[in-house]
Amino acid sequence: MIDQTTEYHRLPKPDELTTREKEDAMGAYFMMFASLAAGLPLPVINLIAAIIYYYLNKGKGRFVKFHALQSLLSQLPLSLMNAIAVFWLLRTIFWEYGSFDDYLKGYLIAIVIANIVYIVFSIVAAVRARKGRFYYFIFFGKIAYHNVYRVREGFEEGEEDYINQPPKM
Repeated sequence: MIDQTTEYHRLPKPDELTTREKEDAMGAYFMMFASLAAGLPLPVINLIAAIIYYYLNKGKGRFVKFHALQSLLSQLPLSLMNAIAVFWLLRTIFWEYGSFDDYLKGYLIAIVIANIVYIVFSIVAAVRARKGRFYYFIFFGKIAYHNVYRVREGFEEGEEDYINQPPKM
């Protein structure tokens, strides 16, 4: 169904979603633990898992696609920062024989904080997705919403009373 005033598909009510859709949407946020499950400290594994999850679940409905895309987009910068940290640590340990400079210490603190924040927001988003609700990450939520819910062709009539709201513009 489509909201004709904004040319976006209507967001589903939580009771309109199946349990399977809610669980698939929730699972998108747990791709951040893929490298832990593999037992490898390689941050690119999380990104690869998120990409695979997105493409495997892309056809399961807009709700699942939104959450998978938001999770994927939010993992891109974090995976890049984690990969730089791993490279920097390996370079420091193997080529400079353990001489940590102040830049590395500061960067590692920033990475730890960014990862903790990402884990907290992902768990909150996973819980909300399991309840059939939307949780919009700053910046990435808007991009995912516009990509998934924007009407690309034709209009249908839809209801205007719904619980889930699009991100504020």
